[in-house]
Amino acid sequence: KNKERLQKHTTTLSFFFTFFSDMLHKAAIRPTARLPYLTAARPSTFSTAVRSYASSAVATALAQESSSLPAHLLSVPSTQVTTLSNKMRVASEYKHGETASVGLWIDAGSALEDERTNGVAHFLEHMAFKGTRNRTAQQIELEIENMGGHLNAYTSREMTVYNAQVFKKDVPKAIEILADIVQNSNLSQEDVERERGVILREMLDVESQTNEVVFDHLHSIAFQGSSLGYTILGPEANIKRIQREDLVKYISTHYTAPRMVLAAAGAIDHAELERTAEKAFSGLSSEVKVDHRRKPADFVGSMVHVHNDDIPLVHTAVALESAGVSDPNYFTFMVMQAIVGSWDRSLGGGKNMSSRVCEAFATQNLAHSVSSFNTCYHDIGMFGAYIVGEKEHTEDAIRVVMTEWTRLAKTASDFEVELAKDRLKASMLMQLDGTLAIAEDIGRQLLTVGRRLSPAEIFLRIDAVTAAKVREVASHYFIDSDPAVAAVGYLSSCFPDYNLIRSWTNWNRL
Repeated sequence: KNKERLQKHTTTLSFFFTFFSDMLHKAAIRPTARLPYLTAARPSTFSTAVRSYASSAVATALAQESSSLPAHLLSVPSTQVTTLSNKMRVASEYKHGETASVGLWIDAGSALEDERTNGVAHFLEHMAFKGTRNRTAQQIELEIENMGGHLNAYTSREMTVYNAQVFKKDVPKAIEILADIVQNSNLSQEDVERERGVILREMLDVESQTNEVVFDHLHSIAFQGSSLGYTILGPEANIKRIQREDLVKYISTHYTAPRMVLAAAGAIDHAELERTAEKAFSGLSSEVKVDHRRKPADFVGSMVHVHNDDIPLVHTAVALESAGVSDPNYFTFMVMQAIVGSWDRSLGGGKNMSSRVCEAFATQNLAHSVSSFNTCYHDIGMFGAYIVGEKEHTEDAIRVVMTEWTRLAKTASDFEVELAKDRLKASMLMQLDGTLAIAEDIGRQLLTVGRRLSPAEIFLRIDAVTAAKVREVASHYFIDSDPAVAAVGYLSSCFPDYNLIRSWTNWNRL
């Protein structure tokens, strides 16, 4: 019996050894697509980057490499894009079903404001559903409710979005309501005063969310002297003095057709979408009234502490400069983010994860959680990590993360890059689950890079990232660089000095 058991165990071990050896072999020799644009020099302007995305060389490479892609990626419906007579773009992707999502993506956010007007874009978003010249606030609510739909709006640093989710038969009605909101809002003084109080209460709500506070501080120091460092809500003083005239001026200046994208996904007829949009948005100006591209921001290495005894833990965000969304190195940074990874104590695991950072945090009890991020804007970005933990371990936690960044510049391996690419692909596909997510992807990409990157193209661009490319980009951005550090919570003398943190960007051979 013992001999039989031993034979079974030997057979099982042999199977697993063969299986994992085969996996390692495949990962090591997997063919990698090479797209020309990834080897190009870093573009100096936004327009150059857009051209690099749309170059014929890239299109040729995509056509040549498409045979290596899974069939489900090649069968994804294409995104149809047309331009109306007033220069507004209309884009859609068909997806079988009974519902659809449609929305307006506007190239206007807090990064396009100045010190006096900071907060106007967000204030205007609050005024969107308070009534128009054609509908009262109650009528807007009833129309959406009777359709069984959902209407929403949000403001970010670089765009403002109004969207709706409805049945396919109600798409024209939803477009009409969206058009009415952005072109005919009442903006009554009574509503302005009411929403002023709502926004001030919202500000208190945001200030109670430590992660929001940390990232606002991180932006303010990393992008000093640039509107990209402003908060989305704006300072309290601005909110208290914004008047109806400020909102009217903002609409007439920024809500113009060339700076808008009407994006839709789901059970959409593009020809009908175009006809409806041509009629509904005919009142928009076709002029670009201001230079709506802000001045390029500079990344400033610096540190800010906010001591708060009411917060028992230390919340820290540390970041280095990274590439913008239109930069050829964008996908390389995404792969590096996947290599560094994220971990949370409440989820368990970590000790057997491929991420060295996650394994270190799990085994050495460095923090409650660590989350890597790569926040990208038009022409610049921030690559970093958000750490939550006890003050005694904060220094070690930051050191482990930054040591990993510098390691990528020297010893990033083919195996870990291939694993990270697979995780990134899965994440990209899961983010496109649902019509609203697809419409969001279409609208955002048309505003930032000028066209829609299909899932197939995204996969090929991810495949084009090699370990050598990771080492090259990490060496350029991470080695001997000035980090931006923001910390909030129960701080003490245990928190490391800025010069010490900066020293961790230097590569020390052991």
